[in-house]
Amino acid sequence: MTLVLNLILVVQILAAMAMVGLILLQHGKGADMGASFGSGASGSLFGATGSANFLSRSTAAAATVFFVCTLALAYFGTRPADSGGGLMGELAGKTVAAPQGASAASRPAPAGSQGGLAQIPGSAKAPSSSSAPVKAKP
Repeated sequence: MTLVLNLILVVQILAAMAMVGLILLQHGKGADMGASFGSGASGSLFGATGSANFLSRSTAAAATVFFVCTLALAYFGTRPADSGGGLMGELAGKTVAAPQGASAASRPAPAGSQGGLAQIPGSAKAPSSSSAPVKAKP
């Protein structure tokens, strides 16, 4: 799976670099005004208007490849791992055995716990109602 992610990442970086280069090669809309007054920009490799179509279509193709790679990386990056939860997932099904020679009854309870119970909210014993009767108000 990491090979596929690395391949997609390389293609995305190449598409981004191609887009930067293609965008920098294009001339702005104000450059056409200079060509009409004879600045010499009209004598290019692709002709007067041929470069605009070629460069803009190449930029659109590079942008499409870039966005497809971005979506693929986002999809593969949010998928759950195939390992099954890592170390905590592996330890969830296993029980920890007590050391030999020590039983649960012989070990002292931790300080602040009630009968070996951990300090869990709501696990405290409620006071018994038989200790003092409550008188009803008239």
